[in-house]
Amino acid sequence: MSGEPNENADAVASASQPEAETKVSAKYDRSTIEFPYGDLDDAVEIAKTVHSNAGVSCTLDQLAAFVRQSMTSGAFRLRLSNARAYSLTENERGEVRLTDLGRMVADPEQEPRARSEAFLRVPLYSAIHDKYRGFTLPPAAALEREMAALGVASKQTGKARQAFMRSARQAGFFVHGEDRLVRPSFSPTPTTRPIDAPATDPAKNDEKGGSGGGGGGGKARHPFIEGLLKTLPDPDDEKNWPLEKRVKWLQTAANIFDLIYEGEGGIEVHAAMAQRSPRPHE
Repeated sequence: MSGEPNENADAVASASQPEAETKVSAKYDRSTIEFPYGDLDDAVEIAKTVHSNAGVSCTLDQLAAFVRQSMTSGAFRLRLSNARAYSLTENERGEVRLTDLGRMVADPEQEPRARSEAFLRVPLYSAIHDKYRGFTLPPAAALEREMAALGVASKQTGKARQAFMRSARQAGFFVHGEDRLVRPSFSPTPTTRPIDAPATDPAKNDEKGGSGGGGGGGKARHPFIEGLLKTLPDPDDEKNWPLEKRVKWLQTAANIFDLIYEGEGGIEVHAAMAQRSPRPHE
């Protein structure tokens, strides 16, 4: 990012001072409302650089090395101020730390929503959005006069308007035309299933003997049948299930059926000395 005139850096620095110290005086014309001179894309780049190289935080000299700029240069200081103005970073004691919003903007799934929020975190942009919500924006000259009325120094309204227009576009507020600010809408943010939450796949429930109930439209099976099914050996683990154990299991099933279903007669299971079990029609 190219360097900005010294008056730009002075104005950005003054934006973070208390209002009492930023009143327009006879000697200096300073802004009394905070706004960045860089656009949203540049602030997002800083946040993503911190995230990809250091995770959540890094020192100023580390970040300067990451972006290949001098730590003492005006251009680097201006980029730090921009990222903070969009609430993507917190800069103090020689450290740059991502805010929750900064971490969101570094996540591709959450970036569009985070950009929209970051745009409105800028006091100047939020004030303009609130004033012209549902109405068309005024022409450039009138918009600059509006910014001056909101507290932008008279000599900085042009740069403030240009950064505002670029950032609104980058945040998705100009989808319906650049003559009005329309906050983008998003579908609910997808969330992952908690690690300790039970699986909801009916097929998996059936495989594990769950209570999903195959063929029952989701109705739970009788506890006796559930318990019996859980005693079935895994075909991959016990390929040689002894015949006598099969007979015993089937007879147990028959007894359970007698208990839970009405009807006359019973079922008796016998082992058949054959190469295979007889089919029903046999």
